[in-house]
Amino acid sequence: MRHFSPDAPARAHSFTLSSADSGLETLGAWREYPRVQQPVWPEEAERAQVFDDLRSAPPLVFAGEVDVLRDRVAAAARGEAFLLAGGDCAETFAESTADRIRNKIRTILQMSAVLTYGASVPVVKMGRMAGQFAKPRSSDEETRDGLTLPTYRGDAVNDYAFTPEARRPDPQRLWRMYTSSATTLNLLRAFTGGGFADLREVHSWNQGFASGPGYDRYERLAAQIDKAIRFMAAIGADFDALKVVEFYASHEALLLDYEEALARIDSRTGEIYGCSGHFLWIGERTRDLDGAHVDFMARLRNPIGVKLGPTATVDDALRLIDKLDPEREPGRLTFITRMGAGKIRDRLPALVEGVRDAGAQVAWVTDPMHGNTITSSNGYKTRRFEDIMDEVVGFFEVHQAAGTVPAGLHMELTGDDVTEVLGGTGEIDEAGLERRYETLVDPRLNHQQSLELAFLVSEMLARR
Repeated sequence: MRHFSPDAPARAHSFTLSSADSGLETLGAWREYPRVQQPVWPEEAERAQVFDDLRSAPPLVFAGEVDVLRDRVAAAARGEAFLLAGGDCAETFAESTADRIRNKIRTILQMSAVLTYGASVPVVKMGRMAGQFAKPRSSDEETRDGLTLPTYRGDAVNDYAFTPEARRPDPQRLWRMYTSSATTLNLLRAFTGGGFADLREVHSWNQGFASGPGYDRYERLAAQIDKAIRFMAAIGADFDALKVVEFYASHEALLLDYEEALARIDSRTGEIYGCSGHFLWIGERTRDLDGAHVDFMARLRNPIGVKLGPTATVDDALRLIDKLDPEREPGRLTFITRMGAGKIRDRLPALVEGVRDAGAQVAWVTDPMHGNTITSSNGYKTRRFEDIMDEVVGFFEVHQAAGTVPAGLHMELTGDDVTEVLGGTGEIDEAGLERRYETLVDPRLNHQQSLELAFLVSEMLARR
């Protein structure tokens, strides 16, 4: 059995990632399957030109990194590590700034420190970053004051402003998605490899935030970590493992034109990698077994995820495994459940037990955000923090009862002090939503709420 090892980062090796058409033409088969959540590009020639430009551009991630992540996910599925994924519901070009990116990384690092120290478990760190620029929508069109326009599908497709010009799907935005993702990855690698993520800076990660129950509890834990590090220094321990962290990029592989254009062939194996991100997932709305997204993702070598909502059946799960992970390879497939606090204890057990009894090796991860969306009385799309916490507790309870492994947490968060989710120790009420509600799509946990959630998960893991 291969065990989790923090001493085996993705290292340089002799290979090339080819964008030659030979070998990649099979990926285009998705166009022959039922397609959903795809924009209608007004000009085919313009779309084709952007596709060709992306096909000839450098890949955003590399096969060696992806292979290491697959091993990391396998370790999480065995209970030897815990997968922590977080970031924006939908990235925007305007907010892809150094400060915003740093704050999200900092929040995930802080949550990771809480989990690692509190539960004595290695954490696989992953951002919903460098590619999460598109979102599935419930309708193709939106009507305001008698004017009907295409719905906003994320900055990768069109603009949020409600005008005919802004809402026109523009394939040039796919190129901007690529360049924004490249700059985000550049900053991510600089921050995590250049000293910012050094665990000896655990206190500095909280600078700039106001005091409060979540922050104060974190500061107490940081003091304990600091004391432990000083003890290690006194006995001459090696600090190399504290200086640099692995940090992976993930996003929903929604826009198949973009994903196909960034696929590459690894010269070592001849296999196809999706080089738009390390970890790619299929959403609840696009997981049709006979649909384009499942066919496309089945052809990639990346570790992949599938969102499963409360309507998912055991048959759905087993057929997805057969399609996406026929070899039952550890680390290949992750099921990200999004049931809702009121349904998780009723709906999840059958799925977990059915997959367990079939002998499949998937990583079970909870998304406690999407099943708990409500509309406040003053018109804001929001979530209750207590519901998010309750779904996480339910997730752990179900796995404890089934004797299976709760492998990870997947949530929408920001490193900023927004007011988009009700509750938490900051006691955000409906009036408080008006104070700093910034999301264009789904509500996100703010920095303090993210820390609160990390402490809860740490406690649940410690009992595992």
